[in-house]
Amino acid sequence: MMKKISLFSDGSSLGNPGFGGYCAILRYKDNEKIISGGQKLATNNQMELKAVIEGLKALKNPCIVEITSDSSYVVRGINEWLENWQKRNFAKVKNPELWKEYIEVAKTHKIKATWVKGHAGHRENEICDKIAKEEAEKLKEY
Repeated sequence: MMKKISLFSDGSSLGNPGFGGYCAILRYKDNEKIISGGQKLATNNQMELKAVIEGLKALKNPCIVEITSDSSYVVRGINEWLENWQKRNFAKVKNPELWKEYIEVAKTHKIKATWVKGHAGHRENEICDKIAKEEAEKLKEY
């Protein structure tokens, strides 16, 4: 029996590209785990996708995962575009390394991605947004 996991994610980039931060919240029943980090030079889309990748990496067993993101790039990439991108070997696709990493970490899971409007009071999205920005700001300070 596969566990049902909710993965909420967001990414941030100061400058786009600039200092980047990401955050994922994993929820199983009443348990939540926050995963976050950043990198010195990143675009917003890269950080949005990195949040999903790092969230999936934290899962130890195959799961049914519902990803909730305010990034239509990530949601449509997962739900609509990825299959064709793979068929044409990621020709003219931005961030192919990240998408290939996503495929690798996603392959044992059943995944559905859902888009939510950003900054619209969605609790987990707001938390991820705040933490992702903090991660980016931290890098700026060094």
